[in-house]
Amino acid sequence: MDATHSNSRDATGHALIQAHRGRTVAPPGSSSSSPLCCRSARTEMAAALSRALKLPGKKGSELGEYDPLTQADSEDESEEDDLVLNYPRNGLGRDTFHGGVTTKLRGGRAGRLVAAGDEAQDDEDEWRERLPSKSQQDRDDMKGGQYWSPLREDRDQLGGSRLRVHGTDEEEKRMRRKNAVRTSLFLVPLVCAMLLVLLCAFLIPCQKGALAKRPQWEIALGDAGGVIPPALALWDVDGDSVDDVLLSVTEWTNDTHPTQGNEIYSAVVLSGATGQLLWRKAMWESVMYIQCGLQLSTKPLPVCLLIGKSIIMAVNGTTGKNLWSVLLRNIESQAVLLPDLQGDSVPDLLIATLPANEALDLSLTLISGLTGATLGQSVSFNLTGQGNLIGPLLHVTQQGAPYILFGLGNVVAISLRDLYICATSKLPMTPTLRRKDPLWEGLKKTNSSSFIHIFRGSERVTFLLPLVAGFGTCHNNLDTVSNMNSSKSDWLLVYGSSKISVLRHRDVRKQWTFNSAPIHSQPTPGHFNDDGILDLFFQHSANGIMKAQVIDGANGRPLWTAQFVCPRLVLETAAVSTSTGLSAFVFWASEPITGQKNITKATVALGVAAAEPFIRKLFLLHPAYPTILLELASTTDTAVAAAVSYEERQKDASYITVSSRPTPDSKPAAHIVKNMRLRAAIAKGQMVTLGERNKTGTTLKPDMFELDKFYRHLFFKHQVRESKSFQ
Repeated sequence: MDATHSNSRDATGHALIQAHRGRTVAPPGSSSSSPLCCRSARTEMAAALSRALKLPGKKGSELGEYDPLTQADSEDESEEDDLVLNYPRNGLGRDTFHGGVTTKLRGGRAGRLVAAGDEAQDDEDEWRERLPSKSQQDRDDMKGGQYWSPLREDRDQLGGSRLRVHGTDEEEKRMRRKNAVRTSLFLVPLVCAMLLVLLCAFLIPCQKGALAKRPQWEIALGDAGGVIPPALALWDVDGDSVDDVLLSVTEWTNDTHPTQGNEIYSAVVLSGATGQLLWRKAMWESVMYIQCGLQLSTKPLPVCLLIGKSIIMAVNGTTGKNLWSVLLRNIESQAVLLPDLQGDSVPDLLIATLPANEALDLSLTLISGLTGATLGQSVSFNLTGQGNLIGPLLHVTQQGAPYILFGLGNVVAISLRDLYICATSKLPMTPTLRRKDPLWEGLKKTNSSSFIHIFRGSERVTFLLPLVAGFGTCHNNLDTVSNMNSSKSDWLLVYGSSKISVLRHRDVRKQWTFNSAPIHSQPTPGHFNDDGILDLFFQHSANGIMKAQVIDGANGRPLWTAQFVCPRLVLETAAVSTSTGLSAFVFWASEPITGQKNITKATVALGVAAAEPFIRKLFLLHPAYPTILLELASTTDTAVAAAVSYEERQKDASYITVSSRPTPDSKPAAHIVKNMRLRAAIAKGQMVTLGERNKTGTTLKPDMFELDKFYRHLFFKHQVRESKSFQ
């Protein structure tokens, strides 16, 4: 038996040696024509030889180990053999761990021959050498006390390896899913943030641009009746954050022959955004004044007053529905907002009446703001002066005592406490109304006199108005905040038709006086310099030449002067507050005049073109560039009333004008109401150089690029009625 086994090993070894020498030795029963069979035969013989000689094969890849079979086989075996024979065994790859000892298959024949197990005993010896750390105690502790075999343990470990490989794949899939979720959680907020940035950068400016390009509207209403200015007021009555236009309208029943008695009077409200008619209120007499902002309750209900010659009517500004009305005779003034006199938490009103046949008997009437009922009786005053009606105005002194300023040519004052006592024969109910200022009371001429003389002289007073920004006939509404600021300021006094002074409210003394040519329109306060004190823009006309001036509100010195070809025009200039902190002045004129020769030519041209329609132009002056005017519009219409509306969202302002447009036939001229956006008008405006010169005699020419950049970035903000008193 041993001899046979020995002969077999010798024969096999001989065959293997012949194969390595390049000879083809086919074992019995095989075909010599098949290379694959030869390779299989060689593989079987190598395995047999290895078992016979008990060669472990190539066990590692460490340098210095030598395997004669592997070395001999690798010398003449082609790369094709590796591709055919070097495939994973039992589901394992080349990098699988086996029982804690590396079994990486590197393509050697010894490594591949381990899988061929014909005799269990030889394999057991081989596994003992490869697993020297396996103790007998571990073998005895096998589950169920079964016979331990290294081949069985190998199969078990191989199965565990397959489970670990499978578990590793599942863990990798979970990790990939987890990483995908993390990536998604990072990318989704990032994409949302990018979309938000794009929305803010593109969509919002486009929306602002769309709002800024809302159409400017123009509408004709009623008949102008000459150049008499109609009642005009601005207030947001429809809640769209845009001031609406309230206007008095007069129409004729017979267009061909307008006569006294066939007029139709009404008050209309136009949407400030579109010009659409919101409502119309029929009246039996012409409306002289329209005022809004009276607060009757805690609800934000817009209440407007329609004041005629003999009636005061409070209406709902949204619908035009009557709230209350009171009949009076010979009304001559707007309503003055007073503190609450009755304790009903609603401000009360004051109205001045002046009978036509008794020019010196001026009467003051107190009216309940809640019901419209008169409080007591009217209080009459026998005034010695003559001239325009001054006031009435409410003023609150530094001691918190309320006084009423009024007059005819002269200016006097009376405490609201005394006025209330004279009207009702009762003491005021609130402590505030019972106060008197000792300083003001000391200004009385005699102890028995109830008048305090504010200004008295040989020259008549033309204008007396609070020195606050935004105060004017078209802005004198009844909101509490604006009236509170107006009642605590200094005053602008125009008297003798050519003198301008500022009166200090604390001691009623003149701060300064400026002499000018006759002034035909009310001066406009605004900020021309940055000293924080309101400056004054005014106009005066003579011989077809209009002169516009700005004087310093601190000392009365001239700051800016320009001359224009223009007939006399009684229209207040608008001071518009801008983002620079200064005011832009918007006014009507014609061609500017530079030099004495141009004045002569302009006078001649004015006389020649007297029969032709006169072209009037709307200019904008900003103090940053006093030598440059922006021509915003030009027309042959005659502007009779104007006002400015602010839009906080768009940082823009609208210039609203009421003009008298001439007609080619004998029909009465129509009233044209026009809304013009200032920023859009500035973008299309034309620059006009006034030609002022510096000290060297050269003409000042600002850089056009800087001008364009400045006006493109110019914004308008809400005009706050502010005042700065002189200390």
